Amino acid sequence: MARIFDIVEYVDEGRQEIVHRIPERGSGDFRLGSQLIVRDGQAAIFYRDGKALDTFGAGRHTLTTANVPLLTDLIGKAFSGRTPFKAEVYFVTQRELTDMKWGTKSPITIQDPILGMARVTGYGTYAIQITEPQLFVNKIVGTQGLYRTRDIEGFFRSIIMTKLMDLIGEMGKSVIQMAAFAEELSAGVRAKAAEEFAARGVTLNSFYIESLSPTEESAKAIDARSAMGAIGDMNAYMQYQGAQAMRDAAQNESGGLAGAGVGLGAGMGMGAGMAQMFTSSMQQGQQQPAPTQPATTQAPASPQTAGEIQQMLDSLDNRLISGELSEKVYERLYAKWEKRLASLK
Repeated sequence: MARIFDIVEYVDEGRQEIVHRIPERGSGDFRLGSQLIVRDGQAAIFYRDGKALDTFGAGRHTLTTANVPLLTDLIGKAFSGRTPFKAEVYFVTQRELTDMKWGTKSPITIQDPILGMARVTGYGTYAIQITEPQLFVNKIVGTQGLYRTRDIEGFFRSIIMTKLMDLIGEMGKSVIQMAAFAEELSAGVRAKAAEEFAARGVTLNSFYIESLSPTEESAKAIDARSAMGAIGDMNAYMQYQGAQAMRDAAQNESGGLAGAGVGLGAGMGMGAGMAQMFTSSMQQGQQQPAPTQPATTQAPASPQTAGEIQQMLDSLDNRLISGELSEKVYERLYAKWEKRLASLK
């Protein structure tokens, strides 16, 4: 025999559930004249046939044909005012949900203006508040079929990650520079995702990036460029990569001396070929004045020409990556010399 609910309420003692369904499965029988108790910070939505109908705010409500007209219209006139009707009730929290978690399940691959390609991972928190509970139930429960907290959180995370990946691509910054733009990224993701959340009756109150960093492979590429002192000199970087391949081939004991010789030749060819190909591509894309002197890893003590100032700016990038300069000092010096460079153009 179906259970008839005479008192309908939900107490979220752990304050963790976004939505709670009564009954947990199927439809319940709710008797007209029953008591519905909705606590502060909650809204109760009656749901039937795939649609959210009547909504109740905080307080004690006696279910009658007067306050559940949409439901009673579906079953016709209630006999003697006590006829049960079938529906589900969703208790939706309306308090602000802080410390919601987001994170990359797998690394994001981006086009990097310095490294070519790079992979990054990130995580952080966000806060939301359900401001239109009936719209929320229609869109999340009705359209998405979600009411368990972990499923709803997963859906929200997918929205956030999509917007984050779009914004990283639009900014066109290197993974080396990413940490310096964490605040701008946070604001941008919140602005981009706000409309998506609002369309589902939810306000995205805040979004924070706690970490956005390169994967181990990308970090090794950054370390290699730092060791070469070759930021801005991809030709030297490619030669360095070729030298690394030569060293690895020489250490390969399985191939003997012949294998080592082949490895050495392949490494030399790869480094020279890649460097030549990249240099040719750069020359076709932009015309640069030929350097009047060999490039060095050390900037002039007191740069005067545009070329010397540009070399100083490249040197600052290198010193930031190696840890020689703090971000604050880097930003101050970079702004100073960038302004000086602009005045010479």
